[in-house]
Amino acid sequence: MFLTITTTGTPERPATDLGFLLHKHPEKAQAFSTSYGKAHVLYPEADDQRCTAALLLEVDAVALVRRGKGKGRGGAPDAALAQYVNDRPYAASSLLAVALSAVFSSAMKGVCNARPERAAQPLPLRIEVPALPARGGPELVRRLFEPLGWTATVEPVALDARFPEWGDSRYVRLVLQSEALTLAEALRHLYVLLPVLDDAKHYWVASDEVDKLLRAGEGWLPEHPEQKLITSRYLSRRWSLTREAMERLELVRLAEADDSEVEAIDNAVEAETETEERPTPLAVQRRDAIIAALGASGAARVLDLGCGQGQLVQALLKDPRFTEIVGVDVSVRALTIASRRLKLDRMGERQASRVKLFQGSLAYTDNRLKGYDAAVLSEVVEHLDLPRLPALEYAVFGSARPRTVLVTTPNVEYNVRWESLPAGHVRHGDHRFEWTREEFRTWAHAVAERHGYGVEFEPVGPDDPEVGPPTQMAVFRMKTLNEKEAKAA
Repeated sequence: MFLTITTTGTPERPATDLGFLLHKHPEKAQAFSTSYGKAHVLYPEADDQRCTAALLLEVDAVALVRRGKGKGRGGAPDAALAQYVNDRPYAASSLLAVALSAVFSSAMKGVCNARPERAAQPLPLRIEVPALPARGGPELVRRLFEPLGWTATVEPVALDARFPEWGDSRYVRLVLQSEALTLAEALRHLYVLLPVLDDAKHYWVASDEVDKLLRAGEGWLPEHPEQKLITSRYLSRRWSLTREAMERLELVRLAEADDSEVEAIDNAVEAETETEERPTPLAVQRRDAIIAALGASGAARVLDLGCGQGQLVQALLKDPRFTEIVGVDVSVRALTIASRRLKLDRMGERQASRVKLFQGSLAYTDNRLKGYDAAVLSEVVEHLDLPRLPALEYAVFGSARPRTVLVTTPNVEYNVRWESLPAGHVRHGDHRFEWTREEFRTWAHAVAERHGYGVEFEPVGPDDPEVGPPTQMAVFRMKTLNEKEAKAA
């Protein structure tokens, strides 16, 4: 990754003052270790009229994979080869933003003991990023930078210059120019907007990211016309963090409008809203609906098929009505996490006798699944390729044949209500499909007909009058012999 910062000067105010502001001497090439590689700072040119500082970040692809914990392409790629062969070493992203913060931390704060007056003054600046992922295209790049006082020159990078008919890639060459901004303001803009344009981060986004965003966005983010998009993307579309950040930004805006302190505004708002209830997360609503349906069925021995990290198993264990709970998943890693979540190694003997975890694939019949009262497929079917659904159907409904089967899956019609979900995108990168209500009902009725079950449907979450609930649940109940005979007659 490569980025240059250029300024011009006069004999009275030489351009080489940039070295003082960045706290890096123009006559030296310096290297700094980062978590994912090495950052080099050098000056390709440095005289009184013109000075350019370059930041070159060499990314260690192996370290990025081994240490990456986030959900960006560096931390959790979809394919094994993509872990080591990807755009991370070459395209500006959160890796470069973190390097900027680490290498130029004092400059970003506007601190310069040697030239304090220069640090507080606007500079003629030219910043160039040769390869920048721009999810949203050149127009979004301009919408993000131009309201901040930049003149943005955005050149799309062709997929292959030899084949212009292939069109442009998602990368651009970006040149920013301004004479109205300080160096600290420029660095803070880059720190926030580079990962926003990439729309990914190489590390897990926790609650402290809200504080980082507000610090870097001080003075410009509260009034930015794309504030909501910036906040959502910077926080990796985590709804709870985005809402917290938006609320705090609104407090800042109100405080500035009233010429008062944020704390005074914050106290007043807190007194009015402290009794408001926070919305229950959809995952919790889904588990509650499943447990209620299982209780209504009278089931005591329950299968959680595709149990993942064991959240539902953990909830079922708290209810004494369920005497045996079995979690099944194809992923050994998920089962290991589930075991830790449940604390199986420290669980009392009586409680431990109620729960089992084992590996299994729902694409094959498994005698271990037979004889149970109920089975749950919670947010499972959409992770399978459509041609594999008949195998799952037979393994559960044809071979295991529990009396009750609960299936939950996203309602794709509701996706328009998710403000942070881009149009046309599914809710999770691993979803092979997402059904409308009609598509889900058609599939469920056909399964019930083939295997001797009746089926009913229940909404999970707020039931929107136009697009339905966010999650749809089918409750399959095995028909009695008399029901089958009556239907045959």
